[in-house]
Amino acid sequence: MKFLIVSGLSGAGKSRVAALLEDMGYYCVDNMPPKLIPPFAELCLASQGQYDRVALIIDVRAGQSFDDLFSSLDTLRALNCDYQILFVEASAAIIVQRYKETRRRHPLALDGESLEETIAREERMLEPMRRRTDFTVDTSVMSATELRDHLRALFAAAPDIRPMTVLIHSFGFKYGLPRESDLVFDVRFLPNPFYVPALRDLTGETPAVSDFVLETEQAREFADLLTGMVAFLLPQYVDEGKTSLVISVGCTGGRQRSVAISRLLYRFVVDLGYQATLTHRDMGK
Repeated sequence: MKFLIVSGLSGAGKSRVAALLEDMGYYCVDNMPPKLIPPFAELCLASQGQYDRVALIIDVRAGQSFDDLFSSLDTLRALNCDYQILFVEASAAIIVQRYKETRRRHPLALDGESLEETIAREERMLEPMRRRTDFTVDTSVMSATELRDHLRALFAAAPDIRPMTVLIHSFGFKYGLPRESDLVFDVRFLPNPFYVPALRDLTGETPAVSDFVLETEQAREFADLLTGMVAFLLPQYVDEGKTSLVISVGCTGGRQRSVAISRLLYRFVVDLGYQATLTHRDMGK
């Protein structure tokens, strides 16, 4: 089990880092009291792998309790829980600019103290944590895409798994379009097994129906075009920053043609190395 401790300057981008880590499969907890970390780790260990990668976002207000934090981290090692520390920082000028743009108040601001003085004081408070850091990320001149790619390079669980989940649905147009769809493909032009008495009551999951649908010339040509388009589009969506994509395949009732084509597409997407799930919304209707 691995823990990632995320700390750093207010306004440097810890919240954005936490969101990106969640997209990468981390279970993120914000501002947990240091003394609760060991019992929390024991609960995670008892989950049998449900929480095998955890990110703890340590707020600057924990700066007064770094002794407690470091003691808890030592306990993690005793529990055979590996951990690393990521420190997020940015230049004082950039942090000042960000606070002015958002019109937020710095969490450590004191009456009569300038924002630059507050930032300098926070840097001193966080120095014990910074000395123990394993990774430092300076977000001063990083775009959102560059930050995402940098974190993936550091912490992606499996580089061979593409960093986007593809959700593939089959559905019936007679029951309405799936509202969450990003891409919709209409396969009602394919020969309909419903009009074959021996196939009418079967679904697209059965070999007889699947073969009937997929072995036609129209289906073979469509499958080549569909998989080619999807193979082109998926990396474009990844580069654009999408973390999930919903592809819906529809026929009239959602029981046969759309099921067969969506199963073919699901296998293709998995073979490309993406995490994918397959559901049939209307197959049981």
